[in-house]
Amino acid sequence: MSQILNLIESADSQPSARQNTAPVHESFVDLVRRAAEMPASDLFFHSGEDDVTVSVRHLGTVKRLSVISTGQGSRLVNHVKTSADMDLVSKHHPQDGRCVCEIDPGRKIDLRISTIPTLHGEDMSIRLLQRDTELLDLDRLGFDQKSLHELTGLLNKPGGLLLVTGPAGAGKTTTLYACLKYLHDGTRKINTIEDPVEYSLEGIHQSQVNPRIGLDFPELMRSLLRHTPDVIMVGEIRDPVTAETAVRAANSGRLVLATLHAPIAAGAIDSMLALGVAPHFLGTALLGILSQRLVRQLCPHCRIPLDIRRAPHVFDRVRTWLADEPVETIHAAGGCPECRHDGYTRCTGVVEVLRATPEIRQMIFQNRPTSEIQQLAVRQGMLDLRRAALLKVAQGLAGTEELVGVGSYLA
Repeated sequence: MSQILNLIESADSQPSARQNTAPVHESFVDLVRRAAEMPASDLFFHSGEDDVTVSVRHLGTVKRLSVISTGQGSRLVNHVKTSADMDLVSKHHPQDGRCVCEIDPGRKIDLRISTIPTLHGEDMSIRLLQRDTELLDLDRLGFDQKSLHELTGLLNKPGGLLLVTGPAGAGKTTTLYACLKYLHDGTRKINTIEDPVEYSLEGIHQSQVNPRIGLDFPELMRSLLRHTPDVIMVGEIRDPVTAETAVRAANSGRLVLATLHAPIAAGAIDSMLALGVAPHFLGTALLGILSQRLVRQLCPHCRIPLDIRRAPHVFDRVRTWLADEPVETIHAAGGCPECRHDGYTRCTGVVEVLRATPEIRQMIFQNRPTSEIQQLAVRQGMLDLRRAALLKVAQGLAGTEELVGVGSYLA
């Protein structure tokens, strides 16, 4: 039996771990291993007045897993900072770092670490990037067939700007990598600029920013254009220089893929204009905007059927995209050993794809409000995020509670 005290306790037990005599390194590796097996996307240490809470983000939801003593939490945080070559002395300023954790022989997890000072101490957030994660094909992202067809149509264009938007943790990077996998057929020169490079892609030329030596997105972007790529992927547009350079590259005939933070597809236009891009240049370069969210997919082994025959009009808004037979049942979360009694097995994507039609471009030239552009896109046939989520409910893949999660971004 392992002598390492598990820092993660089962969800149905009281978190009360207060002591740990095992080496800190072994305890941390055990903690990362257990989080990776869930699998969790993030691991958190939250400092309280009397203890430290350990939690993870699993299927988009933060779950408290354990409570440890302040001393043990401090030792773990210091161990991670040392491994990531971060300043141990500085506890009153945010820091970022990265390191690799080998959880089993031959199995390594890349860790992206961030600390921030709080009222009761130093909080730490750790993003888990599993090297053995298989890159998904576009048709495995969970997008509805209409949106998937529109996305592939945009990717087949020889040049232009395609933006992917959504909140943090919405799967934007996963979608970009799936797009690169679709485009990588040996006929195009593909370059990326990332922070960080999350997955190594054979045959694709990947560059990583390095703020410590002043190598940032704008400098890499300017230099990259001299290498005449056919496709450029920019991890995130976050400053005016990168925004302008991306638009210029798209207008010069290159296909540019980039992420951007915006609540809805049309909101990305406002974000680009706020970064100083001229409406005429943006409208000319833009191919389309994909906005996405992740919703939890119900466990097929224990989902609970609910009869809705007394409410036949529930799915009228998505009737066009449903089969001819009426929807008589929706499903709710249950719980079984297959899903760790969670009711959900994975996350799946819901998406809206705004195509830059001539009418949309004209509205961009005129700097029209986001709401007007969004409404025009819907009138032209765009399946928006609310209806995309409703379609998942009708198909029995998601519960109605996911509609609330998607709608909260759109209020």
